[in-house]
Formats: sequence, structure tokens, C-alpha cells
Amino acid sequence: MKRSNRLILLIGVFLAALAFVFVVILLSGDPDGDGVPSGTAAPPAELDTVVAARDIPLGVTVTAAMVTTQKIQTTDREVGALGDPSQAIGKVARASVLRGQQVTSNIFLNQSSPTSIECLVGFSCMAVQVDQVSGVGTLIKSGDYVDLVANVSPAFPLTMIVDEDNPLTALNDAAFVYDPVSVKVLLQGIQVVATLLPPPPAAEAGAPTPAPDSGGTALNGQQEIVILAVTQQQAEVIKFVQLDGSITLTLRSPKDFVDDNGNPIVPEPITTTGTILKTMVDDFGVLPPQVIVVPQPAPLP
Repeated sequence: MKRSNRLILLIGVFLAALAFVFVVILLSGDPDGDGVPSGTAAPPAELDTVVAARDIPLGVTVTAAMVTTQKIQTTDREVGALGDPSQAIGKVARASVLRGQQVTSNIFLNQSSPTSIECLVGFSCMAVQVDQVSGVGTLIKSGDYVDLVANVSPAFPLTMIVDEDNPLTALNDAAFVYDPVSVKVLLQGIQVVATLLPPPPAAEAGAPTPAPDSGGTALNGQQEIVILAVTQQQAEVIKFVQLDGSITLTLRSPKDFVDDNGNPIVPEPITTTGTILKTMVDDFGVLPPQVIVVPQPAPLP
């Protein structure tokens, strides 16, 4: 082989290798060879992270004074950590947050199936079962405040004093007709510690896929377990109603339980009279039923 041909061959091999290296660098986007693609900055070692400026109790709506930001190493940031206070302000804390603790998105999410709960100091946790009607559509969440309305309808004999000359007379005697229903707001401002919803029903084999939620309400008798923070006396009251009546929970505004600075307060209870049939008739003008006398038909001649 001539020397000139050998030189041309060597030049061709060199150019092919140079082209290969150029293509690799171009595709990797790393012309500098420093491990960072061209046009992409190295990830920061620290990031702004939202932390609690003070303790944030369960159920409190977060204000600007409750949160701040700190530079935290990316390796030390918790999953779901927020980077800007605006992402937390105005949201209700579904879990308590200690001062200095990172504020994550999970703090504002209600767990439908928690594996553990933390009872508030000085209270016991007690469960009540409600449905879509008695439990505000089963939309009650951890941290909410509720009032407990009881309907007590005793079936056992009651007694009353007819007058001073007569002894106690049983109301279930045939001479008396009475309505045993009594309704009362028994407990006010009870905080919800957790809620439990049953898992969604499994689709049967061959069943059509349900249509996406259109925003309507499915009246399917959904049940919910609501775990309340109660005192020992309140626990006795609730248990009595569970045995001899029914319970309905009403949802309160979280603003009723904080002052202007967002500090927790205990609002004054609202005095109620309770309601029985006589209350409905006397105070609300409900008309009592009246007996309709139908003459007996005359006998045929």
C-alpha cells in the first residue's frame, strides 16, 4: 500500500473518531464535560422551606403569623414540604404542628383510614356512628368542631303527678296518650380527632365501570365513624343517648373557636330549651291533631 493511501486512511479514522465524540457530547448536552447538561443549573443544596413559627393546634386555620421560611438542606426536607407560606395560609390544620416543624401538604389532608390517633390532653377519644343525614353528608373532618343533637324517645314507663290529691300515675296507662320524643342540643363545641370511612365497595366482575363523578351526591347510605375528644361526663351523656336514642352531629365554623390572632378559645355555650311536642305547639305554632267524629251509620230498616 502506498504511503499516501495509508495517510488518507489514518486521517479518515481520526475524523470518524472525532465525529463520534462530537455526537456523544451533543446528545448528552454536556459540552463542558462537568456532568451537568448544557443550560441546566446544578440543583441547589438548600431550598426555602415553610416551618411553623409557633405551635399550630389541630383544627386552626393557618395565618401568616403562624408560619415562616427557612433554608433547609434538600436531603433534610420532608416529603411534601411547602416552599412558600402562601401554600399554607388560609388552610385548616388536620394535624397539630409544633413550632419549628416543617409544614407539609399532608398536614392539610384528612385521612379517611388513619392507623393511629392522638387524643388531646385532658380528653378521652370516643366514637359515634353517623350517616349522610346525621353526619353532615359524612364530610366531617379531623380538627372540625361539632355540636351533638340528641333525640331521646324512651319506651319505658314514665311517671307524672296529676295533682296533689292523686299519687304518681304511669303514663303508659290506657288513660294517657303521650309523645315520648324529646330533642336537645346536649353538647357543644366538641372537637373531632379523626374520622373513619369504610373502603369503597369492590366492583363486581363484569360490572360496568362507574361514570366519573359529575359533582352530584350519591345517596347511598354512607356511614362514617367520627372520633370525638370528650370529657368523662360527656362520654356518659353520649353513651346514654347511644343506648336510648339517636345522635346527629352539626358542623360548626372553625372561626368560632379562635380569636382575632388565631389563638384557640372556648366560645360561650348557647343556651337552648330543648324541644318536645308541647314546645312545637306552644312556641312554634304547630297545630296539634284533632279528633274527627264520624257519625255511626244508621242501621238499615
